[in-house]
Amino acid sequence: MSELTLTVMRLGFLAVLWLFVIVAVQVIRSDLFGTRVTQRGSRRENARPQQAARQQATPPPQRQQSSSGGRQRRGAPTKLVVSEGTLTGTTVALQGQTITLGRAHDSTIVLDDDYASSRHARIYPDRDGQWIVEDLGSTNGTYLDRNRLTTPTPIPLGAPIRIGKTVIELRK
Repeated sequence: MSELTLTVMRLGFLAVLWLFVIVAVQVIRSDLFGTRVTQRGSRRENARPQQAARQQATPPPQRQQSSSGGRQRRGAPTKLVVSEGTLTGTTVALQGQTITLGRAHDSTIVLDDDYASSRHARIYPDRDGQWIVEDLGSTNGTYLDRNRLTTPTPIPLGAPIRIGKTVIELRK
């Protein structure tokens, strides 16, 4: 082989080796320091006023449909509250939309928890106005009142839903 071919092969091998080292350092860094919750939270807070404005612009048709479906019954939960974990005190109003929970940036509630999957669980209303929790195939599971969920399950008012170190409850 010519000297030029050997030099090009050496430089190519060196580039691949450095690429491997950089990727390995990034993986170790993300394992040690986790994700940056403050960045995600600030972007979410900026997006919430726009979402609230959109939701306020369309509530009359939405309420007419949901009241005919029985969602506005007496004693129905109106909010989802985080009672334990890093997001303690966070409240999400229940307006008939699906709520996703996990580490993914596009989740409704972003969990910065080592025991949460990126798409961990979802909470959604059924036709009778009850709220259902469903585990989305998470590694560590979703628990409702100390019972691991295997199927979509109705959520009683005030029952704790545990995802890793985070506990969430439906409240009036």
